[in-house]
Amino acid sequence: MIRSYFKNTCRPAFTLVELLVVIAIIGILIALLLPAVQAVREAARKTACSNKVRQHVLAMHNFESALGHFPSAYDGNANEPGWGWSTQIFRFLELGNFAETFDITSSFGGGSRAALPTDFSTTPLSVFRCPSDNAPDINNFHFNHATSNYRAVYGNIARFTSDGSRFVYEWRIDYGGVLRQNSRTEFGEITDGSSNVLLHGEMAYEEDGSKTGAIWAGMTGQHSGARWTSDVMWPINADREQINGVSPWAFSSHHPGGALFSFADGSVRFFPNGGDVEMLQLLAVRNDGTHVEVNF
Repeated sequence: MIRSYFKNTCRPAFTLVELLVVIAIIGILIALLLPAVQAVREAARKTACSNKVRQHVLAMHNFESALGHFPSAYDGNANEPGWGWSTQIFRFLELGNFAETFDITSSFGGGSRAALPTDFSTTPLSVFRCPSDNAPDINNFHFNHATSNYRAVYGNIARFTSDGSRFVYEWRIDYGGVLRQNSRTEFGEITDGSSNVLLHGEMAYEEDGSKTGAIWAGMTGQHSGARWTSDVMWPINADREQINGVSPWAFSSHHPGGALFSFADGSVRFFPNGGDVEMLQLLAVRNDGTHVEVNF
């Protein structure tokens, strides 16, 4: 009798039920891990955004040290276009060589009523873009100049109107912000204390126009029947314009739960959606005699 010295190496295969169970377990693990991975990525993007906001403020401080005052939100006469605060701090953001490619001492828009886009003003600059915002490089809501996600806090409109729900801009009025049209604010004018006064904040972009973003080049002038101060600055206004409020011009971001703002002392804080509108209005003004305790 011949014996076989070969062992049977065949093993039973997975049943269909076992295979489905394994696939289900893998799916559950992916579903559990994916939100955690996304949360880590967003935390990193938020940190990167906060660092950019802080870069802007440090550049403004260096600007103030060199010239004796903070940059203006933009420089321009009456309704005319004007270069924005971003362009004024170029050399303090290591963008001096880029600034030299175009004469920013000349008038923005070449003296026209509305500033048309140029090769210079349509250049994407990452230092003015939030990593969490996927807006296109060109902002079609702001006359097709390069997109920015940061905008100066112009002040508190409610101090000057009986109805703060609508912002009617008057260029001669000082609404209390550190950065305003043609402003030359010195540190000594921030009598509420630099840790109690906002400088600038985030502005999101949405393709449907529910949030319009901003631009770094400047205020594009008067067109479409309005003066486009929202290009570079906006006040803290009524409930519609609370943080991530329903207004297209509300300060906003794509960070979950709120938006980043800078203070005149160089600090950066994350303000939750909605927020205390009255508190924000007080923080928007440099010299109203109030000292606000921010508890978040």
